[in-house]
Amino acid sequence: MDRPRFVIDSAEAEQMAKQSGQTVLQLLPSLVKSAQILARPPISKYHVGAVGMGSSGRIFLGVNLEFPGLPLNQTVHAEQFLITNLSLNAEPRLQYLAVSAAPCGHCRQFLQELRGAPDVKLLISSSEDEKENEINNCCNDKDQEFTPLSHFLSHRFGPDDLLEKDAPLLLESHRNGLSFRSNLCNDKIDGGDDLKHAALEAANMSHAPYSGCPSGVALLDVEGKIYKGSYMESAAYNPSLPPAQAAVVAYVASCGGGGL
Repeated sequence: MDRPRFVIDSAEAEQMAKQSGQTVLQLLPSLVKSAQILARPPISKYHVGAVGMGSSGRIFLGVNLEFPGLPLNQTVHAEQFLITNLSLNAEPRLQYLAVSAAPCGHCRQFLQELRGAPDVKLLISSSEDEKENEINNCCNDKDQEFTPLSHFLSHRFGPDDLLEKDAPLLLESHRNGLSFRSNLCNDKIDGGDDLKHAALEAANMSHAPYSGCPSGVALLDVEGKIYKGSYMESAAYNPSLPPAQAAVVAYVASCGGGGL
């Protein structure tokens, strides 16, 4: 690959699996280390990689992002990056997820915003787990099994506890019905109307069913490219992902290199 890639289409995923003598599911954990390399954790130096497969058969990568000089709650976890990546690419459902380390409680809760979250299949591919598997002779790289997310968060709290059953969840299509009431932005800034309307579109796509306060951010890089980020709420509130972080994910996932 000439540059980092965060989305692999279904046909290419099938071809990659065939060439390596694997199924696509066996391919997922084999890509985790490649995802880890793309992580940007200048504070912790702890690289996390997440690789997921959506209902379309496409494969998505997620990595953790840290920002020197900012509070740690601005950090983007790899699982949050992954879900944002799915959203940016209009992927309606996550089915399988392989991660380099067990998801923290923060991410286990964030994943509950997905439809059918308890049935999302998860595999932890950390070296510690691999060593334990070798000791127990219970599996090898090709025999690793995915475990339902419900195993990692058995007594879940999520959208079902606060929303109507037919309410659209994260990744599901919806519009928040926002529009501009007046000229709230100086059109003389770089990007002008395009940047303003990109932010509005991001806000209309945001998942904010608990607060009722959808929001969006649009970033402009030095090459004139625009990156949108939509707010994503969690039923537990604290794991919610702010729109600025989502926009940075869009920038990184698009391999923006010119600077913002």
